[in-house]
Amino acid sequence: MRHWLCYIGPEFHAPTFVGAQSLSTCSTLSERERSQNIGRVDVSEPASISSGIAARYASAVFDLAKDGKALAKLETNVDDLAAALETSPELRDLISSPVYARDVQAAAIGAIAKKMKLQPIMANTLALMASKRRLFVLPQLVSQLRARIAEDKGEVTAEVTSATAMTKAQSDKLAKTLKANVGKDVIIKASVDESLIGGLVVKVGSKMIDTSIRSKLNSLQNAMKEVG
Repeated sequence: MRHWLCYIGPEFHAPTFVGAQSLSTCSTLSERERSQNIGRVDVSEPASISSGIAARYASAVFDLAKDGKALAKLETNVDDLAAALETSPELRDLISSPVYARDVQAAAIGAIAKKMKLQPIMANTLALMASKRRLFVLPQLVSQLRARIAEDKGEVTAEVTSATAMTKAQSDKLAKTLKANVGKDVIIKASVDESLIGGLVVKVGSKMIDTSIRSKLNSLQNAMKEVG
């Protein structure tokens, strides 16, 4: 029997296992929820609300994967989805644009899940998100699942932005330096922003270190305004 995740109303209930053919029953458990979901999704919801929705999905998906000893597969799925979101403007448009009807989103995300060979836990969750018009939180879901998987492995992820791409040697050296400070293995998630001019912006959890030349120039500019 294939399992689905049941999401009812604004709160994410404890994972409920229902047969694949019962998904329609699950979605009709709350008439209020159905009426709220008729029409187009409001993609302008505050980031905190989107983060909260993603957190509930992430918690359930992670727990199911861990109970099923499938965290390694989930991690692969998460990495594949992150790469797809980064490289495909079509996918980003699909999950965020209110133009696409619910059934179109559902069919498209189902085809994507099949093409990417996502495990049932992830594929079924995406199908549920499409039925609830919640696909717009997919980037936050990916981010939160990454954080939960890393924590389970005793790792932390450092988001590092540099003016030019770092070499492997530079990345390894930075990871070693950060590990000495945080006491855990550090996974570097690197990106490039040429506007930094030079230096790095490193974010680990809620902490951020900005050594970019852009930041220093801004500080100098502010200081000169105060003097003037």
